[in-house]
Amino acid sequence: MRVVAVHRYPVKSLRGESLERADVLSRGLDGDRLWALREPDGKLGSGKSTRRFRRMAGLLELAAAYDGPVAAGPVVTLPDGRSWRGPHADLDAALTAYVGRPVALAREAEVAHHDEGPLHLVTTAALDRLGADGPVLRANLVVDAPGLVPFAEDGWVGRELVVGAVVLRVREPMPRCVMVGAEVLHRATRLNDGRAGLVVDVVAPGTVAVGDVVRLLGPGGR
Repeated sequence: MRVVAVHRYPVKSLRGESLERADVLSRGLDGDRLWALREPDGKLGSGKSTRRFRRMAGLLELAAAYDGPVAAGPVVTLPDGRSWRGPHADLDAALTAYVGRPVALAREAEVAHHDEGPLHLVTTAALDRLGADGPVLRANLVVDAPGLVPFAEDGWVGRELVVGAVVLRVREPMPRCVMVGAEVLHRATRLNDGRAGLVVDVVAPGTVAVGDVVRLLGPGGR
């Protein structure tokens, strides 16, 4: 198995960027979902409404990327082509006008920005079966696993994956939501009880890159 794509989403629920390599920290890819649109009451902009998140239409029409060190902040681009490096008062004003409610670009604090876990992995087998790609499923790592039956990776729960020097542990299959779009959500529901991809925890940080070999360890790390 090999890594065929690495994706990072600097701002939660916005379009992200494809990378050749990325540092993996305990909370996931360095800079991934480190920022979010935050309302005055602390709710975060998302494709769904929950205790932590508030649904905001049109977020996937916005894009975010780092053009330098993560510490410098992300560049957010609106559909009309205007862009700012955040955080910035002019960006907050533009985002407020765009979503129709007061919001500000805010760095992660006491409320985590990840939905389920620090890192999300999908296989090409699952993507092909769903007719989707990595960014649609908001995946961080896309792994090509020749001969794998689609969704068979759900059986990897509790096992470890070695990707270069990085060690990951599979926590659970990823439950899907409306963020992936109605068609893909319908297929995931029909084909795999609404699950697609894996939530994985970081056991040993390091760097991952496109082309890295992925090894699945047996029970007990063998």
